[in-house]
Amino acid sequence: MADRIAQLATHLNYPRGLLAGQVAIVTGSGQGIGAETARLFANEGAKVVVADIDAVKAQAVADSITSSGGQALAVPGDILQASYVDALVSRAASFGGGKIHIIVNNAGYTWDGVIHKTTDAQWETIIALHCTAPFRLVRAASPYFRVQDGEPRAIVNISSTSGVHGNAGQINYALAKAGVTGMTKTIAKEWGPRFGVRCNAVAFGHIETRLTAAKEDGAFVVGPGGEKIPLGIPQRQRDAKKGGGAADGKEDKKAAAPTFPDIPLGRPGSATEAAASILAVASPLFSYVTGQTIMVTGGRNM
Repeated sequence: MADRIAQLATHLNYPRGLLAGQVAIVTGSGQGIGAETARLFANEGAKVVVADIDAVKAQAVADSITSSGGQALAVPGDILQASYVDALVSRAASFGGGKIHIIVNNAGYTWDGVIHKTTDAQWETIIALHCTAPFRLVRAASPYFRVQDGEPRAIVNISSTSGVHGNAGQINYALAKAGVTGMTKTIAKEWGPRFGVRCNAVAFGHIETRLTAAKEDGAFVVGPGGEKIPLGIPQRQRDAKKGGGAADGKEDKKAAAPTFPDIPLGRPGSATEAAASILAVASPLFSYVTGQTIMVTGGRNM
């Protein structure tokens, strides 16, 4: 994937990379989609600030980038803490020689529950994580985006099909991701006219990450109150989304049932594919696109 993108960049007359000379903050980039985004950005010439609550994972991603010849700085911390947001912006600007060009608001997780059982803590944490924290980061970075120096500036907010279509068991997450759409359009309308800042959202469908793995795998995060929040989808729900074979149990070679019948491409997306879409939106390839929610779903819900 990275090699194909590099070939495309060269073909389009970006021999030093699509993001050469730009400074990018990617939140939640210690693993998964965020880590792949950081690596792809670095491959395209960006100086990447790896922001994640897990210091060990953040440093590992930064080290993997620098060992491959890229430029990266790990700045670990809790994105829910306002003091960390200010420190993140300050260190990113110093790393970038006084400039920041790209923010990817990717950090987040789910804390699911049906409506009548969702607690205030579940509600407030998910809204804070997916709406308040990105707002604070964008606000803190505003001096580096509200400038007229002729250089590109882009903000990419990560959304979800849950925010577009709703999703049973995710009222907090669905509201938060719907809010991302409104925030995205507002930034585009306020900072586009004078400063040329582009702001778009990328709404993912089923991407293979710890959020879509089987809950029985045991992945979890520690919430703001110290509680363990299990991640993933119960196996029975995952199985229900998959197609079966022929009714008699025999394989139908002429018309085999797709593994994921509600996804036209027939499969979940990979973290690298998801990251590639973020790269595309942040890059000059999308220079005339702003205020949009780009659906990256393999065709689901089209």
